[in-house]
Amino acid sequence: MKMTILLSTILLLAATPGVLPVRAADAVGKADPKAEARTLPDDADAAWAAILAALKPPAPPASWNQVKPTQEEYDKFRKEMGTFAATAADRAKEFYTRWPDHAQAAEAREAQRKMLNAAVGLGVKDRSAELAALVPEVGADSPANESKASPGDKEEKADPHRAKFLKRIQSAVRQAQALQDKGMAAMMADYLKSLRSLQKEYSDQPELYQGFLEIASYSDDNKEAMGLVKEVIAASAAPPPLKEAARKLLANLDRMGKPLDMKFTAIDGRSVDLASLKGKVVLIDFWATWCGPCVQELPHVKGAYEKLHDKGFEIIGISLDQEREALEEFVKKRKLPWPQHFESEGQGNHFANLYGISSIPTMWLIDRKGNLRDSNARSGLVERVEKLLAEK
Repeated sequence: MKMTILLSTILLLAATPGVLPVRAADAVGKADPKAEARTLPDDADAAWAAILAALKPPAPPASWNQVKPTQEEYDKFRKEMGTFAATAADRAKEFYTRWPDHAQAAEAREAQRKMLNAAVGLGVKDRSAELAALVPEVGADSPANESKASPGDKEEKADPHRAKFLKRIQSAVRQAQALQDKGMAAMMADYLKSLRSLQKEYSDQPELYQGFLEIASYSDDNKEAMGLVKEVIAASAAPPPLKEAARKLLANLDRMGKPLDMKFTAIDGRSVDLASLKGKVVLIDFWATWCGPCVQELPHVKGAYEKLHDKGFEIIGISLDQEREALEEFVKKRKLPWPQHFESEGQGNHFANLYGISSIPTMWLIDRKGNLRDSNARSGLVERVEKLLAEK
């Protein structure tokens, strides 16, 4: 069975009650890619990397873990999530219309449908008609809808064991989603508890292990995360792509508490050596100018730099851009003061490859001793940096 793209299960797949990952229908309306604005890089593989980045949603504010948000704050966040999901759907559509024969085209269609589901569920009503054109009405048994169903949908309908599992995991997702106001940690803890219960009867279902890997990727508990990842690697029901993603995450988890080797000449000519920054807290920001979520995070990153730089906070940018000129122009326009690493076009990024970075933005924090301490710094960056700065 083909696995779907790893998304933030709780925040997006559960945004619409009763919605879980589903396969895209075989018949998808064709659009003229030239008729719409292009936002993805011209290289298909780079564009797919941009899609993966666009599908990683912003986390709720870290402050929600301590203080319950007001209704106004919660509504604002839901609106931002709806806009995010709608934008991600547009990018997924652009990908499969521009590269219909690409290996990931089917996944892009699937991502578009899930993102539209989430957007509509979060209040973006002007996308309802577009969603209706892609998704048959749930529970409809008309011949027309039957003809639109994918082979996988029919297979699941004929498998009572799997159908029961999907209903129960839907319930688990909704239950965890109800804890949004308590923060990501509470949501993931509840979701893990539910998955453990499901595992007793449904250890043969791949989505179970997809959930474990998702939880591990958000966990601040390195020991717990490593245990979950190893479980995914060992599971016979986990498909090869999921196992490969788990191995990459395990390699990074194993680097936790250890120094990283990073030395290069930045685009502005500065010599950068991570080892020489001991005594500082350093953010390593894997990003790109074409990555929407990366650009959305920049005000927060820049704000943290301006607030904490004088106290010993530094940033190193690792750009996955393919055009140096575009990167230089962007950095100049946005007045980003920290050094940026760039590889020659077509070569890929050395550090992203070395450290198995599969989605951006990815933000790592290095402590004063030069050791990797945090691989989930995107959420609550200021608080995380301040905590490390307080260490002696």
